[in-house]
Amino acid sequence: MMDSRQIDSLRSALEFLKGQPGQLIVTDTEVDPEAELSGVYRYVGAGGTVMRPTKVNGPAMVFNNVKGFPDARVAIGLMASRERVAWMFGCRKEELGHLVMKCAASPIEPAVMGKDIPMGEVPVQEVVHLAGDPDFDLNRIIPAPKNTPDDAGPYITLGMCYATHPDTERSDVTIHRMCIQSRDELSIFLQPGSRHIGAMAERATELGIPLPISVSIGVDPAISVTSCFEPPTTPLGFNELSIAGALRHHPVELAPCLTIRENAIANAEYVIEGEILPGSNHVIEDQNSHTGYAMPEFPGYNGKASHECWLLKVKAVTHRKHPIMQTCIGPSEEHVNMAGIPTEASILTMLEKAMPGKVKNVYAHRSGGGKYLAVLQVCKAVRTDEGRQRQAALLAFSAFPELKHVILVDEDVDIFDTDDVLWAMNTRFQGDRDIITIPGVRCHPLDPSSSPDYSGSICDVGISCKTIFDCTVPFNMKERFRRAHFQKIDMDKWKNVLEN
Repeated sequence: MMDSRQIDSLRSALEFLKGQPGQLIVTDTEVDPEAELSGVYRYVGAGGTVMRPTKVNGPAMVFNNVKGFPDARVAIGLMASRERVAWMFGCRKEELGHLVMKCAASPIEPAVMGKDIPMGEVPVQEVVHLAGDPDFDLNRIIPAPKNTPDDAGPYITLGMCYATHPDTERSDVTIHRMCIQSRDELSIFLQPGSRHIGAMAERATELGIPLPISVSIGVDPAISVTSCFEPPTTPLGFNELSIAGALRHHPVELAPCLTIRENAIANAEYVIEGEILPGSNHVIEDQNSHTGYAMPEFPGYNGKASHECWLLKVKAVTHRKHPIMQTCIGPSEEHVNMAGIPTEASILTMLEKAMPGKVKNVYAHRSGGGKYLAVLQVCKAVRTDEGRQRQAALLAFSAFPELKHVILVDEDVDIFDTDDVLWAMNTRFQGDRDIITIPGVRCHPLDPSSSPDYSGSICDVGISCKTIFDCTVPFNMKERFRRAHFQKIDMDKWKNVLEN
């Protein structure tokens, strides 16, 4: 059986999953990328905040027969199970936050292949399409799906955007939603003030120059997850590919692009080469569909189409032979894991520095899309630990500014079991004394309740009341809240019975 240490690409990850029973479905049934593909996967394994009915922890899928794209395949749901991500990372699902935290602390920088590589030697450059060719058309080259019939257009949801700051020459990778707008144009949504490539595009505009950018699609899951780190854990100038390198114990390999002065992930399935044009942040996202919507976002609602997207002018698309387009459903468990695991690592990093050993683990819960809700498992070992749990919650908000709610529980509560967390809330919590509110704090604009028309206490879209739910037992009352203990059994004696 293949070992997780051999994973270094999307293809090797899929090969690994073939050896894990029940973790991958491959189908030759024709599927329409226009909403049908996502509609199918909703029932197979989307989970997350997707409208019910959906399935949590279902298998990943590969569609071999994509309507309109005879040579391409589409993969979805690769990271839509926390347990599956853990297998691909070589750890237990409870250890993911701690593992990625350690990798962020000891990064391995990416390595760039030599510039004199013969054509076709770079895996992702086996096939080349130049925008100057008369038959070039993104709509015919890239099988980008729609999540729903209301989407603004076909979306690239798992594109690793790689660019270099015009002043510092430091590179960065992150994921943004991109909609195909024409034969050689993409809209790219760069949320103001929170993403590094947005800062690079703004600086390039000040200088009056385009920003070269590569978009690598179909990569090692280690890259997809670690690309979702945010400040302050990874400040401007920190290349998140170095965290993926640490996770795999070798550098991520980059290759020079063919038409722009930038690098791309060498063993990706597709690479889009292009430039973000200076001052172009006025693109209307739904200019072709006029639906008013972009695509479903992680909170579970249709995101409104932006009128402030940037224009990415495409110069070339390169890809492997018989490429695999990788996509995800915006509100799915896949987003939870990509966003949530770095969130957990960021919070753990901050807390270990401030109060080592006092917080045992963190879970960025699926109901918050991996961003809005964190459950902290805290340890009160001595009398003076009382109150530190609330300090830990305040630090969590600092470590991840988009966090809205924190639930605090004791060591005997399984933070990955929602029933156990709610049990703690029902038996160790009183609303009049254990709720701490912090109104008027910047959070996330995609929360539909984060709006002045929802509450008079909110002065601007994206402002929230951050809330702590302290479901921990007061230190001096621990004996009263001791859980019932059961007799330990001889597992070898009962193994056959329990496995049937």
